[in-house]
Amino acid sequence: MNLTTDVAVVGGGPSGLTAAAGLAAAGLRVLVLDREREAGGIPRHSDHTGYGLRDLRTVMTGPAYARLLADRAVEAGALVRTSAMVTGWAGEHALDVTTPEGRLRVDARAVVLATGARERPRTARMVPGDRPPGVLTTGQLQNVVHLHHGRVGTRAVVVGAELVSWSAVLTLREAGCRTVLMTSEHARAESYAAFSVPGRAVLRVPVATATRVVRINGRDAVESVEVEDLRTGERRTVPCDTVVFTGDWVPDHELARAAGLAMDPGSRSPVVDNTLATSRPGVFAVGNLVHPVDTADVAALDGRHVVEHVLAHLSGHASELSGLDGRAGIPLRAEAPFRWVSPGLVRPGAGAPPRHRILLWPDEHRAVARVVVTQDGREVARRTLPWPVSPGRVFRVPSSLLSGADPRGGPITISLG
Repeated sequence: MNLTTDVAVVGGGPSGLTAAAGLAAAGLRVLVLDREREAGGIPRHSDHTGYGLRDLRTVMTGPAYARLLADRAVEAGALVRTSAMVTGWAGEHALDVTTPEGRLRVDARAVVLATGARERPRTARMVPGDRPPGVLTTGQLQNVVHLHHGRVGTRAVVVGAELVSWSAVLTLREAGCRTVLMTSEHARAESYAAFSVPGRAVLRVPVATATRVVRINGRDAVESVEVEDLRTGERRTVPCDTVVFTGDWVPDHELARAAGLAMDPGSRSPVVDNTLATSRPGVFAVGNLVHPVDTADVAALDGRHVVEHVLAHLSGHASELSGLDGRAGIPLRAEAPFRWVSPGLVRPGAGAPPRHRILLWPDEHRAVARVVVTQDGREVARRTLPWPVSPGRVFRVPSSLLSGADPRGGPITISLG
């Protein structure tokens, strides 16, 4: 069966649904393809408050936020198809889709990739030991507790101290499971103090920094984990029956790779410019596919940002991103301690990136953030920003710091002075 549409949006999370609502409201035929049974993405099974602050100017629970975004897309005129897995490409803007009713081929004039990101599981982190039940990621935990109302254990160790790690703690608490330890390999916890301080005090969760889980014990069920102090090498055994691996995000980039899009080796995401266009004309990428990982409302604002640029492409008014050689855009690079930067290209004259921010992912903590921007051996800008650099969360740099760059010059580099 063949379907035709103006825009195919792959992924029904916050960024995809927000893009779909804006494009449909502009009068386009929009088809959202989501592999889950319900649209909404990760917030759908994240049953705590804190969603919607930046994009909706309100605060609500994850499920309520997911429902609202899905309803808005449908009300705007978008067709949302769930249980629809995009398995590959059948052309520049054509997709092969598998559904319970059979296979589809979707022919679109433009494609928006909004496939999001996922946490690396225990196997990808190469943590040795036994392989009993009770070892989960945050997404698996929330799926079990909030969607299927399943049971978990009574004593948990949470690996990671990012914002999502505290989400896991809240889910465990709702399921009647106490978090007996949270670990971070960094010298200080990655999450904001606004979360970690009350988390330790109110939820009484001990956080062990410069610590890693080196072994999981238990055959029929988790019995304990062995943790190592990275400063001293000392090891100890922590009894528990549940282990939750949190954070350490990777983008769901398989479809982007299958398209042969230019990819960023640091983030493993498709390279985009300030319009969120990829290296294939008419294919855009938004949300946590391109900055793994940021909050749901920031991802949603990517969806809002991309609307005007998809419209410009379809109307023939956009100059296409034709490559990474600097002629169609200036490459943007990040030096250590940053792992990646998004967008990876800045196209002069195409406007500011989403929220007028350049996003970077640090691997080290710096209490004072002295940002330096250089191009062709020349210092373009230098500014001390009023927020620290911390691993486990996105570092944001105002895009205005790039305004002094030469539009005909070489790559722009962002570093710390």
